[in-house]
Amino acid sequence: MKKELETKYNHLPVEADKYENWNKKGLFRADVSSKKPPFCIVLPPPNVTGKLHLGHAWDGSLQDAIIRFKKLNGFDTLFIPGTDHAGIATQTKVEAMLKEATGKNRFDFGREAFLKEVWKWKEKYSQTIHEQWAKMGLSLDYSMENFTLNPQVNELVKFVFVEMYEKGLIYRGKRIVNWDPVQKSAISNIEVIYRETVGKMYHFKYQLVGSDEVLEIATTRPETMFADQCVVVNPKDERYTKYIGKTVINPVNQHQIPVIADDYVEMDFGTGVMKCTPAHDLNDFEIGVRHNLAKPICLNEDGTVNAMGGEIYQGLDRFDARELIIQNAIKANTLIKIEEITHQVGYSERTNAIVEPYLSNQWFVKMDYFSQQVLALQNSDEAINFFPSRFNQTLKQWMENSFDWTISRQLWWGHQIPAWYNKNDPSKIHVGMNAPVDAENWSQDEDVLDTWFSSGLWPFATLLWTKETPGEWFERYYPTNVLVTGYDIIFFWVARMIFQGQHFTKQKPFNDVLIHGLVRDEFGNKMSKSLGNGIDPMDVIEQYGVDSLRFFLLTNSTPGFDIKYSEEKIRHAWNFMNKLWNASRYVLINLDEHFKVNDQLIFSKHHENTIDLWILTELTKTMNNVKTLIDKYEFGLAGKEIYDFVWSKYCSWYIEFAKVNLNASNPEIVDQTKQVLFYVLKNILIMLHPYAPFITEEIYQYLNLKDSIMNEEWIIQSFDYNTDYINVMINLITVIREFRNTNNIKNAIPLNFYLNNLNQEHQKLFEQYLNVMNQSLKVFVNAQIHLEKINDSNISSISIEEYFLEIQTKQFINQDDLIQGLKDKMQELQQEIKRSEAMLNNQNFIAKASVEKVDAEKAKYANYQEQLASIKNKLKNM
Repeated sequence: MKKELETKYNHLPVEADKYENWNKKGLFRADVSSKKPPFCIVLPPPNVTGKLHLGHAWDGSLQDAIIRFKKLNGFDTLFIPGTDHAGIATQTKVEAMLKEATGKNRFDFGREAFLKEVWKWKEKYSQTIHEQWAKMGLSLDYSMENFTLNPQVNELVKFVFVEMYEKGLIYRGKRIVNWDPVQKSAISNIEVIYRETVGKMYHFKYQLVGSDEVLEIATTRPETMFADQCVVVNPKDERYTKYIGKTVINPVNQHQIPVIADDYVEMDFGTGVMKCTPAHDLNDFEIGVRHNLAKPICLNEDGTVNAMGGEIYQGLDRFDARELIIQNAIKANTLIKIEEITHQVGYSERTNAIVEPYLSNQWFVKMDYFSQQVLALQNSDEAINFFPSRFNQTLKQWMENSFDWTISRQLWWGHQIPAWYNKNDPSKIHVGMNAPVDAENWSQDEDVLDTWFSSGLWPFATLLWTKETPGEWFERYYPTNVLVTGYDIIFFWVARMIFQGQHFTKQKPFNDVLIHGLVRDEFGNKMSKSLGNGIDPMDVIEQYGVDSLRFFLLTNSTPGFDIKYSEEKIRHAWNFMNKLWNASRYVLINLDEHFKVNDQLIFSKHHENTIDLWILTELTKTMNNVKTLIDKYEFGLAGKEIYDFVWSKYCSWYIEFAKVNLNASNPEIVDQTKQVLFYVLKNILIMLHPYAPFITEEIYQYLNLKDSIMNEEWIIQSFDYNTDYINVMINLITVIREFRNTNNIKNAIPLNFYLNNLNQEHQKLFEQYLNVMNQSLKVFVNAQIHLEKINDSNISSISIEEYFLEIQTKQFINQDDLIQGLKDKMQELQQEIKRSEAMLNNQNFIAKASVEKVDAEKAKYANYQEQLASIKNKLKNM
């Protein structure tokens, strides 16, 4: 054996250098020619906008735990890393950085120079992300690493765009889009966050030409009134039919506009009259199409009023223009009233700007076709499995109500749209992988594609798929096995990967989707810079170690739910690592340099030591339970199983018993104990490795087995011995220790306990194992138990399960305290008897409950009666 572990556990040296060694040895590398079953996870590519946060740490820990678990279970694992260019988010950060540093915007730099600056940013933060992946211990195969703007991905993106365009699934059109005036770009529906916002409803007078009559029209956006094209009423509304065909005066610019009729107007909503601004409202746009209305735009891309506002309003920000419109309307007596309202307002997910419905030439994906594909898949036997399953319904509901996807963005950082316009005839469009032959006569569309367009191809893009030659990586590892992601991007990313994967590969992109929530602060608030409650995972790792952070994140994971950050729980995780360290140190100290593994001693049918059989049986149960739970992604429940086994059964009990057995006179017991200590420790390290890879590797290196724990195997040997009496003995030791502590009885004083009220099962167990148990009780608590009943009225009774442990107490316990304790127990039993009687007299319970449940309740009732009678008898004698 190697030299012993350091006296104290220190996570800093334990976690140093291991990641580099794993990587250098190729332990993260997949083997495309392996005979092992394949298992693949594609890491959701983090944005190159900055450092990874605690959510990334949780997400990465879950995936890495799955990969390490599968590798231990005999799979050829592939964990693919990558990063996302994150169009809007990255461009915004770089623009802000350059503005602060140079005072220039991107237009001052020009496209080419600006993009050079973005690439510098990308390289800087990619390096940071790599360092953080290493700190987290993510077993990524870097030979397969990718970036969403790599040339290979760009070629795939162009191919996908062209193919979808040629099939009529992508089109270009002038339509109302969600416009972000800060980014000056269109965004998709799901990039708009709707919030209840306090606002105002403004009621204006639209005066009929040649008359004193006015129509009252309300709007929340007066700044768009410059582009009004008509006033609309319902053709069946008798109040207004006489006005149809007449004209009214727009109060903000005095333009005369017609009154028209359309069924869209609800007669019982508001005044029953609405203004129609086709370029600034989706419903108004549809009315404009039906009635062939002009569609002028009165706002600039940055949200300021354009020339349609005239000298007074041109150049004003939309909200400043709104205030001035109201002031002038009050002066002109064209404002009727202002109402305070609370309504849903759309905000840009990236910039938090209020989104403007805006008429713009954009590129769109037709969603009807893809929605039907996804719904058909999820209603079939081949459906992707969601954990928890309720998120499958979330996906289906979104697909049933999807809108065409706006995929063009007015940005420079991203995949430039592979479309060219003829300089001499702009109506001519060329869509292709490359520019037309006479390229000098064509100009490429300056817009780029939505980031999620390229991210949606990620599962097969990372496996190097092309239509002509899918390739060996794709053939072996696709569909990937599981996607791990947050519930907040099911619409953004998961849905798009499903339908793009289905369409191009004719297969689903993954078999399972494990959904997790958010890491919130200790009070349940979302972590954010504005609240100042964010936690840098690297700071936590420095203080407590990555194993402690991972163990906290994983053992608090329940699929689909958020978790609260808790430094106290991370300290407890560190304490658990320390407990394992100290237990391992004890084991290694007791294994001399000549120790050799001898499984024959462990698996011997003539095993002498029943405590060994107990721990081996408990190990079998634990490893089986943990494997079953991890296969269902229940890391929280699996972690609890590991924790309980290691802390309580192995460290607190088995090692305590082993200390006695290592000093036994029988050398076979000594040898067996050493072998079992070693064997169970090895399997604890294997079980714990997915949760805490660094400390398990460190301790494993002292066992002189394989070159790395990553090459170990999760083998569950079938130990299934009847060791019930060990658990009974542990109970006895525990309660006798508590009895001594409560009554301040020194350990030097021997205690004799008598058993009372045993049922047949326990009677048989104690008769069979009494001598063995007494040997251990004498060593651990200086006590003995006796089967005969005690004939003394001055006794103390301890209730264990359904039997009593009794002891003469006159020399160390106050008679009054004893009587009061028995009375308290009697009162407790009387309550239980009353509850049990009520249940057994309840005909509804008798009729509906199973026979086993009714019988169990009857047995409890009889047991309570026996205990009560016994206590009454004791009190009578006392």
